[in-house]
Amino acid sequence: MSPQPSNRTALLEGALRCLARMPVDQVSARAVAAESGANLASIGYHFGSKDALVTAAVVAGLDRWLDEIATRASVVRAGADPADRFRRAVDAADASRGEHEGLARAYVVALGRAQHDPVVAERLIDGFRRTRPAVASVLGLGADDIGVDAGALMHAMFTGLLVQSLLDEDLALSGDRIADALQRIADTLAGQGN
Repeated sequence: MSPQPSNRTALLEGALRCLARMPVDQVSARAVAAESGANLASIGYHFGSKDALVTAAVVAGLDRWLDEIATRASVVRAGADPADRFRRAVDAADASRGEHEGLARAYVVALGRAQHDPVVAERLIDGFRRTRPAVASVLGLGADDIGVDAGALMHAMFTGLLVQSLLDEDLALSGDRIADALQRIADTLAGQGN
């Protein structure tokens, strides 16, 4: 017999399911409690507030999304061209973007809340601290400080493009377009121009 999931885990999973099917401003504490099968009061006990729970769910969901991207990118055979691994990771993110749209929209809302809620801010900060080296690892950028900084830049690019595509689908960029644009930047920084 498998153990019952904790209320904390059930709440996170319930919040993720709510975010997948309804706008973030409609995700209420009651909706999450009903979806998770947990007691309404357990939200305050485990997370402090509904907003903190939703932010924790967003961070967990984004971590899972990165794991999906890493899995898809890792099918590249060992020793393959790093650019091929990068393109696969970007294509995996792009291909799964629609399925994670609710999560992406909730992420944008959490960023706004973080300006006024230190609990929400801290959850996002913890997520960014974990994500930077994870992105560096997925893209083979190295585990040293420069590699982690490069992971931070790639994460910022991904989230920035994600926000733009939420506003207008035509602003989304494919793996090849991103790779070509990054090559142009690299060439420009190396003084080669276009």
